[in-house]
Amino acid sequence: MEYSKLISITGMSGLFELVGSKTDGAIVRGLEDKVTKFVSSRVHNFSHLESIEVFTIRENVNLVEVFVAMDASTETLPSEKEPQAIKAYFTKVYPDMDFERVYASDMKKMVKWFNLLKANDVAFKLSTAEETETTEEAEA
Repeated sequence: MEYSKLISITGMSGLFELVGSKTDGAIVRGLEDKVTKFVSSRVHNFSHLESIEVFTIRENVNLVEVFVAMDASTETLPSEKEPQAIKAYFTKVYPDMDFERVYASDMKKMVKWFNLLKANDVAFKLSTAEETETTEEAEA
């Protein structure tokens, strides 16, 4: 499973793999339950994980950078049900995060998504970075 094919859908919990698309929606497979279903774009909005950015005290960073920092950290991942523990975790793992603009619910979602991605052995890589490197190598 590739990180570039993963999406979040408004109104639906969890993450989904984009299996196919139609003019009025998408065919997706849930990472938690592995159920494939059609989701209408008239009812829901889709967000590719690659396009999600996180507010920091400097430049905004892509969500994958936060996941990479979480993966490299030796800190114990907190429970999704403890907002204070989650905030304390992110202050140690990613201290540049702008905690005034990143809500507790967003941090909770990052922990939940990270657990889902690890359970499904998804590599934290952006497809655009790979494509750029391949293009540069071809031109050289």
